[in-house]
Amino acid sequence: MNKRILKFEIDLDFVLIAVTSSLKDYRICYYINKQLNFNFVRQQDLAVDIHHSNDPVLFSIFHHYWEASETDFYFIANRGSDGLLIPEMRGVDYFLMIKNYIDPKDLDTMITQLNKITEIVAAVKIDPKKIKSRENLLF
Repeated sequence: MNKRILKFEIDLDFVLIAVTSSLKDYRICYYINKQLNFNFVRQQDLAVDIHHSNDPVLFSIFHHYWEASETDFYFIANRGSDGLLIPEMRGVDYFLMIKNYIDPKDLDTMITQLNKITEIVAAVKIDPKKIKSRENLLF
């Protein structure tokens, strides 16, 4: 009898920027909106089953849609109601997820602009494929 092994790889079609700041989520979104001319709007909390129990952990999430390139931007808290979204990145407070295509030059400009905000300690691009708990970012 032949054995067949099914292997699959999660499609990570987004760019991820780690943001470190001591401000509350709504305050940092205000500064990002001002600096990047965005309009982040709070969405219903993101529910992720981190502990594999009946109670999901809730994370605050904000959304902005860029019509020019049909790109979605999500600003997600790393600290939730009962745990971390990405546990191996304890020093990161928030993630800026960019779904759809973004020009590398625009991305570099965006990261530079984020780092100009005095309330942000650091904004760094991260490779999602190197994150162990990357399935928590799929929604």
